[in-house]
Amino acid sequence: MWPWMYVSLLRREAVERIKHDLRLSETVSPFGVGSIVDVRGESLIAPDTSWWDKRFAPEIHCERLVERLGPSVLREAPTHSGRAGKDTLGLLYWRFPSWRFCERCSRLSQQTGRNKGKWANKCSCEGSLVPMRYVAVCEKGSHLQDVPWFMWTHRGHDVGVTESVRFCRAYKELRFVRSAKHGEGLKSLRVECGGCKRSRPLSDLVTKDALGRDGIRCKGVQPWQDQMPGNACDHKLFAVQRGATGNYIAERISALDIPEERPRSAEADDAIRNHMFFEKVVADNGGPQSEMIAGWIAGELGITTEQVLSVAAGGSEPADDILLDLKDGEWAAFLRKLEKPGRDRSEGDFVVDSWSVDGHQGVPSTLAARLTAVGQVRRVREVRALKGFRRYSADAEMISADLSIDGKRRPVFPAIEMYGEGIFLQFDEEFLTEWENRPEVQARAGILVSRRNETPWAHRLDVPEPRYVALHTIAHLLIRRLAYASGYSSASLQERIYAHSDRPDSTAGILIYTAAGDAQGTLGGLVRLGDPDKLVPLLLAALDDADVCSNDPVCIESDRQGTSSLNLSACHGCSLVSETSCETANRLLDRQLVLGGSHVPGLLDGVLEEVRSSGLEKE
Repeated sequence: MWPWMYVSLLRREAVERIKHDLRLSETVSPFGVGSIVDVRGESLIAPDTSWWDKRFAPEIHCERLVERLGPSVLREAPTHSGRAGKDTLGLLYWRFPSWRFCERCSRLSQQTGRNKGKWANKCSCEGSLVPMRYVAVCEKGSHLQDVPWFMWTHRGHDVGVTESVRFCRAYKELRFVRSAKHGEGLKSLRVECGGCKRSRPLSDLVTKDALGRDGIRCKGVQPWQDQMPGNACDHKLFAVQRGATGNYIAERISALDIPEERPRSAEADDAIRNHMFFEKVVADNGGPQSEMIAGWIAGELGITTEQVLSVAAGGSEPADDILLDLKDGEWAAFLRKLEKPGRDRSEGDFVVDSWSVDGHQGVPSTLAARLTAVGQVRRVREVRALKGFRRYSADAEMISADLSIDGKRRPVFPAIEMYGEGIFLQFDEEFLTEWENRPEVQARAGILVSRRNETPWAHRLDVPEPRYVALHTIAHLLIRRLAYASGYSSASLQERIYAHSDRPDSTAGILIYTAAGDAQGTLGGLVRLGDPDKLVPLLLAALDDADVCSNDPVCIESDRQGTSSLNLSACHGCSLVSETSCETANRLLDRQLVLGGSHVPGLLDGVLEEVRSSGLEKE
C-alpha cells in the first residue's frame, strides 16, 4: 500500500533512525520540505532537498511540467520498501524546536548539535521531554528559529528583582511551570529561573513586537541551516504556536501527463503568421493598408479581421501563469478525446471514453442546453510537485524547496506520480457566454472580483469570473454527491476547473478525479458513475441537495462567508468539501450563480423545475 519511511533524525555528529510509516503523497504535503510534524513524541522539521540522498530518490519524469517550471529535476522522496540496508538513510528530518521541558519536574533544557552521545527523550528524573509549544518566525515569513527562552526570561521587568539577573548563568535552573495564582490562560504559564528567581508569563511573548523589544533578532536561516556571516535578517520576529496552520503553507503545482495538444486558437495564429501577406500587415503597423490586407487574410482563413490585427500587434499571448498554461494543454487534449464519442481503444496513461449529452434519453432539455459532453476518464497520470512554502501569512515570500541553488545544478523539487480515474464535463461555450454577459450575473461575480483584488494574497487565486464561480460550485456539489456512490471518501476526490474566458481558447469544463500512489486510485468506482444512466441522476440529486441548505435562509441570502469573505452563498451545510480536494481551499463559491436567486439567473436555473414538473426520478 505505501512504503515504510525510515525517518532519520539529524544532529551535527550523528544520524539516528526511527521507523514510521508515511504515504508518499504526504512527503509533498502536509509533511513536505519545511513542515513541522510530530512523530512518536518528537517534534521534527523537514530540511530542503539538498539534504536528500539521491541514491534513494528516484527521478520522476513529466516533460510538460518541467517545461513550465524551468530547468529543474523532479524527485520522489528517499524511500524504500521492505527491509532497509545499513547505508539507507531514508527521509531526513531535523529536531525542532530544540528547547524541551520535562512533564514531571518541569525543567527546561535545550539540545544542541554540540552535545555528544545518544539523544535522550527522557529527563534525569525519568520524565518525558515535551517540545516547547512556541517558536519564532520572521515578519517576512522566510525564516524560522527557536525562541531563546533563557534570554527571553531574563529580559523581563519583574518588580523587586535586582540588576544582578543580567549576569545569571543558571542555564540548568530554568523551569516551565503553571501557576494558578497568576490567573488563567497564558498568564498562568511561566518560565522561571531557579538561580536568580526571575519569572515571566507566556502572555508577554505574544504581545506586539514582544521579541523585538527584548532585543531578539532573526538569524536569517532555517532551523537546519548553519548561521553564516551576512545571514542576518532585519525583519521583526513573532512568536507563533508550533502547530499553527499558518506556519506552513505549501506551494504545490500539478499536471496531468497527457499528449500535449496546442490550443486550436494557436493553430489559427500559426496560419496567420505563415500567410504570405502577414508581413505587410506588420510592416504597416496599424496604418490604413494593414486593416485592408488583414481583411484579405481573414477572408481566406475564415476568421475575423480583429484576430489578424491582434496577432500582428503581438497579442493573443497568454498570461505568464504556469497552472493556466498547463490547463490550456489539458483542455485541448480533452476536446480531442471528446470529438469521437464512444470507447477509447488507445493505450497509455490517458484513456477517455466519451458520450454526447444531446439527444440522450433521460437528460432534461434545460440541462442538455448547457452540458455538451461527458468523458469517462478510465486512466490518467498526475504528477504533483512542491515548489516551496510560505510561513506566517499567505502573502509572505515563498521559500524554495531547494535552498542550495548556486547556478551550477538544477534545483530539485519533491514530486510524486499518481494514477487514477475521473469524470470530465464539458459545458456549452455559447450558452455560458450569453449567460455570463448578463448585468445581474456580472454584478454578482463582481463582488468576489473586488474582494480578490483587495486581499493581498488572493491574487494567486483564479479570477472569479461568473463561469469560474458557477462551474467551481457545481464541482463541489457533485463531489459531495459522488462521495456517497463512488466508494471513495470525499477527501480522496479532487477537482480541476477549466473555466477561463480570457485564454487563447475559452475553457468551460470540470474534471473530478481521484489519484493515488497505490491501487486506490484505479479501482473503477468513480469512472463507472460517468455512465449517462448514472451521472445524470447524480447531477440532478446534487442540485436538489443544494437547493435547500440547512443554514437557509441565512446562507442563500448571504454574500459574505468564508476566509476574507471570498464565498457568497456557500457554507459547510451545502457546498464546502475537504480543503485538500479544492483548488482554492474552499473559496470562490456561490450557489446563486448555479441555481439562481435574488434576481440573479443561475447557470442551471430551471433544471430542477423541469425535473419536478415532469416527474423525472433522481437518485
